[in-house]
Parts: sequence; structure tokens; C-alpha cells
Amino acid sequence: MKTILLIGIGPGDPDALTLTAIKAIRRTDVFFVLEKEGDGKDSLIRFRREILAEHAGDRPYRIATGASPKRDRASADYTGAVEDWRHRRTQVIAELIDANMTDGETGAFLLWGDPALYDGTMQNLHDLIAEGRDDIAFEVIPGITCIQALTARHRIPMNRVGEEIVITTGRQIETGDPSAVTNSIVMLDSRDAYQRLRGEPGMDIFWGGDVGSPDEVLIAGPLDETAERIAETIKAQRARKGWIMDTYILRRRQQAK
Repeated sequence: MKTILLIGIGPGDPDALTLTAIKAIRRTDVFFVLEKEGDGKDSLIRFRREILAEHAGDRPYRIATGASPKRDRASADYTGAVEDWRHRRTQVIAELIDANMTDGETGAFLLWGDPALYDGTMQNLHDLIAEGRDDIAFEVIPGITCIQALTARHRIPMNRVGEEIVITTGRQIETGDPSAVTNSIVMLDSRDAYQRLRGEPGMDIFWGGDVGSPDEVLIAGPLDETAERIAETIKAQRARKGWIMDTYILRRRQQAK
């Protein structure tokens, strides 16, 4: 049996790893890295290597890399494009496992934040097992999410009394009803979807870029007053290093009783 560990490594700070994650790293024989094309992506791989250098201890390990397939982001069929990308990614993972692991070994993926929150690797492994791979088992080691890091840095709770918390994506903010947004945590926004809610009464934003990393930037306040500054910060970060990981909370101010 080949055991695969999906290890949540937090939002970008090597000190944010849990003790469980460190113990998992120290029992791994081979670490898998899916390399993405694009400016600045090498720094994401470098961060994983820094984590291993700091936390792997004296146990010998190997690193195996593969090319992460590209998703067709221009496709009008969003669901179909995602399914196609997921299938191709599953095949890359299968090839990595077959080429780099022997029976009885442990492999691992170091995944940003938590493996259960907007990361497809868990589903890739479920798909492999559903296809009949009875030689593979996997474990999930949870990690601190960018959401937890964001609320901690802004010193705010996720919830408010008597209200729901909605964890959503920029795509949903772009297409949903702005008046329905009360307390939404937004991830995977590559198109400044928060701009669509400018003018909504009493809307605040708590934004963070690269939270937990040396490049961390935090901005908070009324959306109408901060939206342009956030957009300029995102543009500057992308121009400087090619990418930015940002998360934010859109929160409508409660009426005084």
C-alpha cells in the first residue's frame, strides 16, 4: 500500500504549521510538487522547500515534480472546463505516484491553507481510488486557513451574533445579488469582484494580501473609501512579483437598535 498525506501548511508562514503537520512531514519519503507556469510561481515552490529545510529533520526525503495542467479560464462552460482540468490533474498525480513511490512508502503534498478549503487534491485522490486504485490510501492533515489568519490579523471574529457566515468566491460575488451580502468571506477573486458592491449601504471590507508572509498587506474600512486603494495594491503586488494571494471579508454594518 502507498500512503499519501495531504498536509495543510497554512497561509504562508513556516511558523503557522501545526505540530501534526510537522510530524507528518517527518514521516514522509517523497514530496510531490505540481509546478505552475507563470511569473513568480517559483517562489511558491521555494516556500515549500524552505518548510522542508526547517521542519523535515534529519530523515532523508525525495522531491518529485510534475507540471500542473492549465485550466481553460476563457471557456464559456465553466463547469466543463473545471472537470476537464481535474481529470488531467488526476492523471498527472497518478503518474507521479507510480514513478516515484514503492509499496510501503509515504508520499505527501504540501497544500496551502487547509486541504478541505478550495483545493482539489483530495478529490483527485478520491477519483483515483474510484477508478480502481486499491494500492493507494490517503490521510488529511488540516492546516490553518488564510481565513483564520485574516481575521486574526484584523482582530475580528468570523461570526456575528445571530448571523450566518458565507464562504464564497469572487465569481459568486460577481454574479450574485449584492443586496444579499451581509457577512461573506471571499476567496479566489482574480477580478476585483468587491468593486461590484461599491455603493451598497453600510458595506465594510477587511482585506488581506499574502497574509502571513513577509509581503503581507492589510486594508480595512468602508468599501467605498478603500476599494481603489485595494485595487492599486493588488496591481502593484502583481507587477512586482507576478502574483498575489488575497482574501477578504465583506460585512454590512448592523443597524443600531
